[in-house]
Amino acid sequence: MQREYIKRYVFLLVGLLIMAFGVGFSIKGDLGTSPISSVPYAVSLISTVTVGSATIIMHCVFIALQILILRKNYQPIQLLQLPVALLFGFMTDFAVYVLSPLSHTSYFMQWVFCVIGIILVAIGVSIEVVANVVTLAGEGLVLAICKVLPIKFGNMKVCFDVSLVVTAILIGFFFRGELLGVREGTIAAAIFVGMLSKKICKWLQILQKG
Repeated sequence: MQREYIKRYVFLLVGLLIMAFGVGFSIKGDLGTSPISSVPYAVSLISTVTVGSATIIMHCVFIALQILILRKNYQPIQLLQLPVALLFGFMTDFAVYVLSPLSHTSYFMQWVFCVIGIILVAIGVSIEVVANVVTLAGEGLVLAICKVLPIKFGNMKVCFDVSLVVTAILIGFFFRGELLGVREGTIAAAIFVGMLSKKICKWLQILQKG
């Protein structure tokens, strides 16, 4: 049993690292990040805070909101989201640093980076789901809301992602008078990450059983 848990946590770490590089590639593509990364990236562009640090702060806010929403029904095991958030934030900054030498010279190359980012994020999310250890704070918040409101997870997830993108847009226009971190790539990520992750999850589950 202990060996199985260790295997799951290692699997989760691999998923987080892959996801972090997906975020890194989407940043390098400069066509907009995925909805969950749009706010941290916008914050990083208007301040000295790195995108990884902004991600950690955002996830801490999500954890606090879960506690406020669920109150006595909040399960302490979900506090594992905090170390996961820290690791993901550090990994994101690491990925951005490693990919810093890369640059694009055309709109086509921007899309290449963007597509790589989408695929990597989808793979990372799939591994996180299959690892079945702990969810990231964003998904945890959506689940918490669904527990107190009669809303399906899928519908709430869409509303949650839209609210993050709107927040990023407001940050950009308020501080710079322009869009920051939200472009056509954000729409592509919103559409395809979920679709790809569902298929990848099925493949990973088949490989686990095999």
